[in-house]
Amino acid sequence: MTDKSSVLSWRHYLELCKPRVVALIVFTAIVGMLLAVPGWPPFGNFFYGTLGIGLAASSAAAINHFIDQIADGQMARTKNRPLPTGDLNSQNVLLFAGIIGSIAMAVLIIKVNALTAFLTFLSLIGYAVIYTVYLKKMTPQNIVIGGIAGAAPPLLGWTAITGEIHHHALLLVLIIFVWTPPHFWALAIARREEYAKVSIPMLPVTHGVEFTRLQILLYTILLLITTLLPYLTGMSGLIYLISAVLLGLGFLYYAVQMMRKKDNKTAMRTFGYSIVYLMLIFAALLIDHYFPLSLS
Repeated sequence: MTDKSSVLSWRHYLELCKPRVVALIVFTAIVGMLLAVPGWPPFGNFFYGTLGIGLAASSAAAINHFIDQIADGQMARTKNRPLPTGDLNSQNVLLFAGIIGSIAMAVLIIKVNALTAFLTFLSLIGYAVIYTVYLKKMTPQNIVIGGIAGAAPPLLGWTAITGEIHHHALLLVLIIFVWTPPHFWALAIARREEYAKVSIPMLPVTHGVEFTRLQILLYTILLLITTLLPYLTGMSGLIYLISAVLLGLGFLYYAVQMMRKKDNKTAMRTFGYSIVYLMLIFAALLIDHYFPLSLS
Protein backbone atom coordinates (compact mmCIF):
# COMPACT_ATOMS: atom_id res chain seq x y z
CA MET A 1 0.00 0.00 0.00
CA THR A 2 1.37 3.41 -1.02
CA ASP A 3 1.87 5.96 1.72
CA LYS A 4 -0.37 8.96 0.99
CA SER A 5 2.15 11.52 2.26
CA SER A 6 4.91 10.16 0.00
CA VAL A 7 2.61 10.38 -3.02
CA LEU A 8 1.71 13.94 -2.12
CA SER A 9 5.37 14.84 -1.67
CA TRP A 10 6.18 13.36 -5.08
CA ARG A 11 3.44 15.48 -6.60
CA HIS A 12 4.66 18.59 -4.80
CA TYR A 13 8.18 18.16 -6.16
CA LEU A 14 6.78 17.54 -9.62
CA GLU A 15 4.81 20.79 -9.33
CA LEU A 16 8.02 22.63 -8.48
CA CYS A 17 9.30 21.65 -11.92
CA LYS A 18 6.40 23.41 -13.72
CA PRO A 19 5.95 20.32 -15.92
CA ARG A 20 3.79 21.98 -18.58
CA VAL A 21 6.27 24.80 -19.08
CA VAL A 22 9.23 22.42 -19.05
CA ALA A 23 7.47 20.13 -21.55
CA LEU A 24 7.26 23.02 -24.02
CA ILE A 25 10.92 23.90 -23.35
CA VAL A 26 12.02 20.31 -23.94
CA PHE A 27 9.87 20.04 -27.08
CA THR A 28 11.51 23.09 -28.67
CA ALA A 29 14.93 21.77 -27.64
CA ILE A 30 14.17 18.42 -29.28
CA VAL A 31 13.10 20.20 -32.47
CA GLY A 32 16.44 22.02 -32.40
CA MET A 33 18.21 18.65 -32.09
CA LEU A 34 16.32 17.10 -34.99
CA LEU A 35 16.78 20.11 -37.27
CA ALA A 36 20.53 20.18 -36.62
CA VAL A 37 21.27 17.19 -38.86
CA PRO A 38 19.83 15.87 -42.15
CA GLY A 39 18.83 12.49 -40.73
CA TRP A 40 18.43 11.28 -37.16
CA PRO A 41 20.78 12.64 -34.50
CA PRO A 42 23.08 10.36 -32.49
CA PHE A 43 20.95 8.64 -29.86
CA GLY A 44 23.37 9.32 -26.98
CA ASN A 45 23.52 13.07 -27.54
CA PHE A 46 19.78 13.16 -28.15
CA PHE A 47 18.88 11.26 -24.97
CA TYR A 48 21.36 12.88 -22.60
CA GLY A 49 20.83 16.32 -24.14
CA THR A 50 17.08 16.04 -23.57
CA LEU A 51 17.60 14.79 -20.02
CA GLY A 52 20.11 17.49 -19.12
CA ILE A 53 18.11 20.36 -20.61
CA GLY A 54 14.90 19.11 -18.99
CA LEU A 55 16.51 18.79 -15.56
CA ALA A 56 18.12 22.23 -15.84
CA ALA A 57 14.77 23.80 -16.78
CA SER A 58 13.14 22.02 -13.84
CA SER A 59 15.85 23.31 -11.50
CA ALA A 60 15.28 26.87 -12.73
CA ALA A 61 11.54 26.44 -12.17
CA ALA A 62 12.09 25.25 -8.61
CA ILE A 63 14.37 28.22 -7.87
CA ASN A 64 11.64 30.46 -9.28
CA HIS A 65 9.18 28.91 -6.80
CA PHE A 66 11.59 29.67 -3.95
CA ILE A 67 12.23 33.29 -4.93
CA ASP A 68 8.58 34.09 -5.70
CA GLN A 69 7.01 32.28 -2.73
CA ILE A 70 5.79 35.45 -0.94
CA ALA A 71 4.22 36.92 -4.07
CA ASP A 72 2.83 33.50 -5.03
CA GLY A 73 1.00 33.32 -1.71
CA GLN A 74 -0.85 36.55 -2.49
CA MET A 75 -1.92 35.70 -6.04
CA ALA A 76 -4.99 33.59 -6.75
CA ARG A 77 -3.42 31.54 -9.55
CA THR A 78 -0.30 30.65 -7.53
CA LYS A 79 -1.44 30.55 -3.90
CA ASN A 80 -1.78 26.75 -3.95
CA ARG A 81 1.82 26.13 -4.93
CA PRO A 82 3.81 23.90 -2.50
CA LEU A 83 5.69 26.72 -0.72
CA PRO A 84 2.75 29.09 -0.01
CA THR A 85 0.66 26.18 1.27
CA GLY A 86 3.48 24.93 3.50
CA ASP A 87 3.59 21.50 1.87
CA LEU A 88 7.30 22.09 1.26
CA ASN A 89 9.73 24.44 2.95
CA SER A 90 12.49 26.59 1.47
CA GLN A 91 15.20 24.13 2.43
CA ASN A 92 13.39 21.30 0.63
CA VAL A 93 13.03 23.38 -2.52
CA LEU A 94 16.61 24.68 -2.63
CA LEU A 95 18.03 21.20 -1.97
CA PHE A 96 15.86 19.72 -4.71
CA ALA A 97 16.78 22.48 -7.18
CA GLY A 98 20.48 22.09 -6.34
CA ILE A 99 20.46 18.32 -6.80
CA ILE A 100 18.66 18.20 -10.14
CA GLY A 101 20.59 21.25 -11.39
CA SER A 102 23.90 19.58 -10.53
CA ILE A 103 22.82 16.34 -12.21
CA ALA A 104 21.83 18.34 -15.29
CA MET A 105 25.23 20.00 -15.54
CA ALA A 106 27.09 16.73 -14.95
CA VAL A 107 25.06 14.94 -17.63
CA LEU A 108 25.63 17.71 -20.17
CA ILE A 109 29.36 18.05 -19.47
CA ILE A 110 30.13 14.31 -19.38
CA LYS A 111 27.67 12.91 -21.91
CA VAL A 112 27.01 15.82 -24.31
CA ASN A 113 29.50 18.69 -24.63
CA ALA A 114 30.86 21.65 -22.69
CA LEU A 115 29.25 24.26 -24.95
CA THR A 116 25.74 22.96 -24.31
CA ALA A 117 26.43 22.76 -20.58
CA PHE A 118 27.73 26.34 -20.55
CA LEU A 119 24.80 27.75 -22.54
CA THR A 120 22.31 25.79 -20.43
CA PHE A 121 23.87 27.15 -17.25
CA LEU A 122 23.65 30.71 -18.62
CA SER A 123 20.00 30.12 -19.49
CA LEU A 124 19.28 28.77 -15.99
CA ILE A 125 20.93 31.76 -14.33
CA GLY A 126 19.24 34.14 -16.77
CA TYR A 127 15.77 32.92 -15.86
CA ALA A 128 16.11 31.88 -12.21
CA VAL A 129 18.26 34.80 -11.06
CA ILE A 130 18.52 37.70 -13.51
CA TYR A 131 14.86 37.63 -14.57
CA THR A 132 13.17 36.43 -11.37
CA VAL A 133 15.27 38.36 -8.84
CA TYR A 134 15.95 41.58 -10.74
CA LEU A 135 14.15 42.20 -14.02
CA LYS A 136 10.72 40.96 -12.94
CA LYS A 137 10.42 43.64 -10.27
CA MET A 138 12.55 46.30 -11.93
CA THR A 139 10.99 47.11 -15.30
CA PRO A 140 7.79 46.56 -17.32
CA GLN A 141 10.08 45.32 -20.10
CA ASN A 142 11.03 42.40 -17.83
CA ILE A 143 9.56 39.74 -20.09
CA VAL A 144 11.22 41.25 -23.18
CA ILE A 145 14.74 41.50 -21.73
CA GLY A 146 14.49 38.25 -19.80
CA GLY A 147 12.90 36.46 -22.73
CA ILE A 148 16.27 35.56 -24.21
CA ALA A 149 16.79 32.96 -21.47
CA GLY A 150 13.46 31.33 -22.20
CA ALA A 151 14.15 31.40 -25.94
CA ALA A 152 17.41 29.43 -25.69
CA PRO A 153 16.18 25.77 -25.73
CA PRO A 154 16.30 25.25 -29.54
CA LEU A 155 19.89 26.51 -29.52
CA LEU A 156 20.73 24.19 -26.63
CA GLY A 157 19.24 21.28 -28.55
CA TRP A 158 21.18 22.21 -31.67
CA THR A 159 24.52 22.50 -29.88
CA ALA A 160 23.86 19.22 -28.04
CA ILE A 161 24.01 17.47 -31.42
CA THR A 162 26.56 19.52 -33.36
CA GLY A 163 28.68 21.15 -30.66
CA GLU A 164 28.49 24.49 -32.45
CA ILE A 165 26.26 27.56 -32.73
CA HIS A 166 24.59 27.85 -36.13
CA HIS A 167 22.64 30.79 -37.56
CA HIS A 168 19.63 28.52 -38.21
CA ALA A 169 19.52 27.72 -34.50
CA LEU A 170 19.60 31.44 -33.74
CA LEU A 171 16.55 31.91 -36.00
CA LEU A 172 14.66 29.46 -33.78
CA VAL A 173 15.73 31.45 -30.73
CA LEU A 174 14.55 34.65 -32.41
CA ILE A 175 11.09 33.19 -33.07
CA ILE A 176 10.58 32.31 -29.40
CA PHE A 177 12.08 35.62 -28.29
CA VAL A 178 9.57 37.62 -30.38
CA TRP A 179 6.72 35.25 -29.43
CA THR A 180 7.26 35.66 -25.67
CA PRO A 181 5.91 39.24 -25.14
CA PRO A 182 2.52 38.82 -26.87
CA HIS A 183 2.18 35.40 -25.25
CA PHE A 184 2.86 36.58 -21.71
CA TRP A 185 1.26 40.01 -21.93
CA ALA A 186 -2.06 38.42 -22.84
CA LEU A 187 -1.92 36.56 -19.51
CA ALA A 188 -0.69 39.70 -17.73
CA ILE A 189 -3.75 41.64 -18.93
CA ALA A 190 -6.09 39.02 -17.52
CA ARG A 191 -4.13 38.86 -14.24
CA ARG A 192 -3.14 42.54 -13.98
CA GLU A 193 -4.90 43.09 -10.65
CA GLU A 194 -2.92 40.26 -9.07
CA TYR A 195 0.37 41.61 -10.40
CA ALA A 196 -0.52 45.09 -9.12
CA LYS A 197 -1.34 43.62 -5.72
CA VAL A 198 2.18 42.21 -5.31
CA SER A 199 3.88 45.24 -6.93
CA ILE A 200 5.20 43.42 -9.98
CA PRO A 201 5.46 46.06 -12.75
CA MET A 202 4.00 44.11 -15.66
CA LEU A 203 3.23 46.26 -18.69
CA PRO A 204 -0.57 46.45 -18.19
CA VAL A 205 0.03 47.56 -14.58
CA THR A 206 2.50 50.35 -15.42
CA HIS A 207 1.29 51.49 -18.85
CA GLY A 208 -2.34 50.43 -18.91
CA VAL A 209 -4.30 47.75 -20.72
CA GLU A 210 -4.88 49.67 -23.96
CA PHE A 211 -1.17 50.29 -24.45
CA THR A 212 -0.43 46.62 -23.76
CA ARG A 213 -3.04 45.48 -26.27
CA LEU A 214 -1.38 47.66 -28.90
CA GLN A 215 2.03 46.19 -28.05
CA ILE A 216 0.61 42.68 -28.40
CA LEU A 217 -0.72 43.57 -31.85
CA LEU A 218 2.60 45.09 -32.96
CA TYR A 219 4.64 42.18 -31.63
CA THR A 220 2.28 39.73 -33.34
CA ILE A 221 2.88 41.46 -36.68
CA LEU A 222 6.63 41.33 -36.01
CA LEU A 223 6.30 37.65 -35.11
CA LEU A 224 4.56 36.89 -38.41
CA ILE A 225 7.42 38.56 -40.28
CA THR A 226 10.06 36.82 -38.15
CA THR A 227 8.60 33.37 -38.79
CA LEU A 228 9.11 33.86 -42.53
CA LEU A 229 12.90 33.93 -42.04
CA PRO A 230 13.43 30.14 -41.94
CA TYR A 231 11.85 29.93 -45.40
CA LEU A 232 13.58 33.01 -46.77
CA THR A 233 17.00 31.76 -45.64
CA GLY A 234 16.48 28.31 -47.13
CA MET A 235 16.25 26.57 -43.77
CA SER A 236 12.70 25.33 -44.43
CA GLY A 237 10.35 24.82 -47.34
CA LEU A 238 6.74 25.27 -48.41
CA ILE A 239 5.12 23.16 -45.72
CA TYR A 240 6.63 25.37 -43.07
CA LEU A 241 5.90 28.58 -44.99
CA ILE A 242 2.20 27.77 -45.40
CA SER A 243 1.96 26.74 -41.75
CA ALA A 244 3.77 29.86 -40.51
CA VAL A 245 1.51 32.18 -42.52
CA LEU A 246 -1.73 30.46 -41.45
CA LEU A 247 -0.70 30.20 -37.80
CA GLY A 248 0.56 33.80 -37.82
CA LEU A 249 -2.72 35.05 -39.28
CA GLY A 250 -4.52 33.11 -36.55
CA PHE A 251 -2.42 34.83 -33.88
CA LEU A 252 -3.05 38.17 -35.58
CA TYR A 253 -6.80 37.48 -35.47
CA TYR A 254 -6.65 37.03 -31.70
CA ALA A 255 -4.53 40.17 -31.30
CA VAL A 256 -7.12 42.17 -33.27
CA GLN A 257 -9.91 40.64 -31.20
CA MET A 258 -8.13 41.87 -28.09
CA MET A 259 -8.18 45.40 -29.53
CA ARG A 260 -11.92 45.11 -30.20
CA LYS A 261 -13.05 43.22 -27.12
CA LYS A 262 -11.90 44.52 -23.76
CA ASP A 263 -12.61 41.44 -21.64
CA ASN A 264 -10.25 39.09 -19.83
CA LYS A 265 -11.84 36.08 -21.52
CA THR A 266 -10.48 37.17 -24.91
CA ALA A 267 -7.05 37.77 -23.34
CA MET A 268 -7.00 34.24 -21.92
CA ARG A 269 -8.07 32.80 -25.26
CA THR A 270 -5.18 34.64 -26.89
CA PHE A 271 -2.82 33.28 -24.24
CA GLY A 272 -4.11 29.76 -24.86
CA TYR A 273 -3.76 30.09 -28.62
CA SER A 274 -0.20 31.39 -28.27
CA ILE A 275 0.87 28.12 -26.61
CA VAL A 276 -0.75 26.02 -29.32
CA TYR A 277 0.78 28.34 -31.93
CA LEU A 278 4.34 27.76 -30.73
CA MET A 279 3.89 24.00 -30.57
CA LEU A 280 2.42 23.86 -34.09
CA ILE A 281 4.97 26.14 -35.72
CA PHE A 282 7.84 24.06 -34.33
CA ALA A 283 6.02 20.90 -35.37
CA ALA A 284 5.73 22.39 -38.88
CA LEU A 285 9.50 22.95 -38.91
CA LEU A 286 9.96 19.29 -38.06
CA ILE A 287 7.50 17.98 -40.65
CA ASP A 288 9.07 20.16 -43.34
CA HIS A 289 12.53 18.92 -42.36
CA TYR A 290 11.70 15.22 -42.76
CA PHE A 291 8.93 15.35 -45.35
CA PRO A 292 9.68 18.36 -47.59
CA LEU A 293 7.15 19.27 -50.25
CA SER A 294 8.58 18.93 -53.75
CA LEU A 295 7.00 20.81 -56.66
CA SER A 296 9.06 19.01 -59.30
